[in-house]
Amino acid sequence: MKTPPRRAGRARRVSDEACVSADAALVRAFDLLGKRWVGVLLGTLSGGPAGFRALARAVDGISDSMLSDRLSELCSAGLVTRTVTEGPPLAVTYALADAGRALLPALGQISDWAEEHLPPFDRAASD
Repeated sequence: MKTPPRRAGRARRVSDEACVSADAALVRAFDLLGKRWVGVLLGTLSGGPAGFRALARAVDGISDSMLSDRLSELCSAGLVTRTVTEGPPLAVTYALADAGRALLPALGQISDWAEEHLPPFDRAASD
């Protein structure tokens, strides 16, 4: 959410309607993006389309059922596309949709912020 630039002297008050509108948009965005693995999956798919097994190997610690659930949610939200190629063997590929690609700059900024402001993650301590 962008804050309006401050003018010298008096601070400008943001209208209640503008705050409610911005809050509603953030609630909608983080209702999906705040779920575990969503950002990681979007970041992983930024490298190009991938199959289910490749994603399972690339995202350390995600279970197959959670991966399936998250991919379904991302497809339903229009951030990821699912393409089935008839076989044999049958192949399913996941790729970022336009809406998913539009998130990449924001994910990059979040990643940069985490590198600068968060301590390194210790997987051994979290298990």
